[in-house]
Amino acid sequence: MNLDYFALGLLVFVALVIFYGIIVIHDIPYEIAKKRNHPHQDAIHHAGWVSLFTLHALWPFLWIWATLWRHDRGWGMNALEHNQEALQSEFNAMKERIAVLEKKLEDKEQQASTPSNGDTDGETK
Repeated sequence: MNLDYFALGLLVFVALVIFYGIIVIHDIPYEIAKKRNHPHQDAIHHAGWVSLFTLHALWPFLWIWATLWRHDRGWGMNALEHNQEALQSEFNAMKERIAVLEKKLEDKEQQASTPSNGDTDGETK
């Protein structure tokens, strides 16, 4: 009889540990989001609770969503935008340099095609 009560107590204990363990596990993405100062903390937290009713089918996506954000670089696209801005300014500077060089080349070609005042064809000094 004592073993029956022990087995029943053990079953209740295991059921409670599993029940509360699942509840604790569902909150991990929210804790990550909170630590990273994620802008969608509340949405991740609510989706975690919804994930309990879908047998944690959403949970891996919540983990990914929570870990994508970093406060210092956002979603990771800022560095790319900064690089693109730097490349665009460098490109514009090179376009200006090319325009100046083309203008100088045109001027030199015009000077070469028109004879100067002292030079005449066929005469030697």
